[in-house]
Amino acid sequence: MEHLSTPELAMILVGVIGTAIIAGILAGLLGVGGGIVLVPVLFWILSLTDFPPDLSMHMAVATSLATIIFTSVSSARAHHKRGGVDKSLLKLWAPGIILGALSGGLAAKYINGDGLRGIFGAIALLVAINMATPKTLVISDKLPGSKLVNGLISYVTGFFSALMGIGGGTLSVPLLVAFSVEVRRAVGTASAFGILIAVPAVIGFISAGWGIEGRPPLSLGYVNLLAAGLILPFTVSFAPVGAKIAHSVDPKWIKRAFALFLAITAIRMLMSVFG
Repeated sequence: MEHLSTPELAMILVGVIGTAIIAGILAGLLGVGGGIVLVPVLFWILSLTDFPPDLSMHMAVATSLATIIFTSVSSARAHHKRGGVDKSLLKLWAPGIILGALSGGLAAKYINGDGLRGIFGAIALLVAINMATPKTLVISDKLPGSKLVNGLISYVTGFFSALMGIGGGTLSVPLLVAFSVEVRRAVGTASAFGILIAVPAVIGFISAGWGIEGRPPLSLGYVNLLAAGLILPFTVSFAPVGAKIAHSVDPKWIKRAFALFLAITAIRMLMSVFG
């Protein structure tokens, strides 16, 4: 990174590693895939360099998704061992999520940095409000009976998760809980959704960013392999820790603290667009 002193680079390195650890724990604890933390931090780091804002946000989202592939595998395995993954629900939502995520990744080619930041900020703020609300939103006492409706819900979940660079849990857990799916089952299944979102979304972002000028070295499309390689060991190692905590304690207060962080992050992201 040009124009940064050695102490500044060291602080960024420590910040990325610390963020990766927190992202891994949150992936297992809340089923959020870690991207909701990684994307704003990666965007901030890239913004300290000479990269234009449009490129910075696309790189942050795509690189986050690349790490989520492996984080979600680690988290899903841990939840599966504890019986937390609902295979029938996974099968029901998988087609829509995969198609939506691939569509989102490909659509990124036609959305500028302001658009991606606006999408991230707006949805993250809604998620934060929902997390901080003491009363759980309940739409129905069961999932919709229609495969078409389930397909639409899962497609939208995959599409916007891809554009935000997040795992399935950030959007799918509140949705599943709203349809009266038990929280631990929703979190466990969402960790598996993360894989179904990240893989096709990364394919889409690689395709969308192929040949784009100004990308940092060791980039595949919009995915920066160097940043992903630095983050991965920590997110993968700490995701099982979060899953273990999720099955042993009530994460209510952790959720509320995270909601505050998320709200601040979302507002700052929106201010960068409209400010």
